[in-house]
Amino acid sequence: QVQLVESGGGLVQAGGSLTLACAASVTSGSITRIDRAAWYRQAPGKQRELVATITRSGSTDYTDFVKGRFTISRRNPTVYLQMNNLKSEDIAVYYCNADVWTPITGTINLWGQGTQVTVSS
Repeated sequence: QVQLVESGGGLVQAGGSLTLACAASVTSGSITRIDRAAWYRQAPGKQRELVATITRSGSTDYTDFVKGRFTISRRNPTVYLQMNNLKSEDIAVYYCNADVWTPITGTINLWGQGTQVTVSS
């Protein structure tokens, strides 16, 4: 079984920082690799929205509301989202989505379970 496991969410004061991690794992312990990946978030009562992406080659892109504050990176088999200068409007459940390769499954698209980020003012 291949899965994405997220960690790193929590409560932080406005202006603070958090780093989210999304790790690909296989129960058999075989090699895994994350190629393209993205972070999304969903605030209460709102639709899920794209936050940041990273391609297989390492190119990154961000939505306007996080540019200059968030950084997506990858050190296989984990993708990270470094979040600085957090604001109340960043409160949401954050999800990773990634194309994960293993020698058994080939490339499959997976979602993480989500991790809550709360910012106190």
